[in-house]
Amino acid sequence: MTHRRRRGLVATALGTGFLIAGVAGAAPASAAAPAVSCTSAKAALATKLKKDITAAIANRTGTIAVGLYDRSTKTTCTLRSTTHYDSASTVKVTVLATLLWDAKKHNRYLTTTEQSLAKAMITRSDNAATSTLWKQLGLTKIKGFLTAAGMTQTTPGANNYWGLTQIDVHDEQKLLALVTAKNTVLSDNSRAYILKLMGQVISSQRWGTPYGAPSGVSVHVKNGWLQRATHGWRVHSLGTFTGGGHDYQMTVLTQDNSTMSYGINTIQAVAKVIHKDLAAS
Repeated sequence: MTHRRRRGLVATALGTGFLIAGVAGAAPASAAAPAVSCTSAKAALATKLKKDITAAIANRTGTIAVGLYDRSTKTTCTLRSTTHYDSASTVKVTVLATLLWDAKKHNRYLTTTEQSLAKAMITRSDNAATSTLWKQLGLTKIKGFLTAAGMTQTTPGANNYWGLTQIDVHDEQKLLALVTAKNTVLSDNSRAYILKLMGQVISSQRWGTPYGAPSGVSVHVKNGWLQRATHGWRVHSLGTFTGGGHDYQMTVLTQDNSTMSYGINTIQAVAKVIHKDLAAS
């Protein structure tokens, strides 16, 4: 995909007709850089992940947030888990989950049109499809799902600017946990549907958290990218992975990137060491 084309995609990520240059925000006060924190049923694994993730981001500029949870080894890693970012297209997983949650409440299946919109939204990151579903659902239903999911730190974007939804690693990891394990919020069929679409994302958008995943591991991904007047490029990646004796979810959120490619490389540096360390454990 050319740089110009990518910029065109990003320019519409907030919603139809939105001008990126007009949405400058205040920069946060500077603070001491937080440290990576890891815990695990395998103490040596926690130590290795902390060391390797820290090394992977040591020479990267930007503001990087990381979340990892592996059910198999009860391993959790976090960095800036409560720092908020503009969601860009990662919110599309939340939109689909809300649609399915609401359909379940009304004991109905998705319509053919809804299925078509959902597929375009997740597999191609189609913005027009997302805007249609966002408006159909409305903030009341979206907030209702967030409450049911326990995603208390997520704030939907106002005025249909879904790409400006405020997210953090903590809540995105909650969402991925709901998608990947039995629960009372999403039905088994809903979870399977979300994972199916995340597994069908087009090849040009399968960068980020899948980078370095061992062969034989099932990969499900949804990425987001957006440039704004302050904090440069936001580049995010959500991924779930099963196989090789592991069942894990990964969220990496970044901003203050000079280019989209720089953000992708940062995420992939983190993902590579996580996959490697889990595979070796």
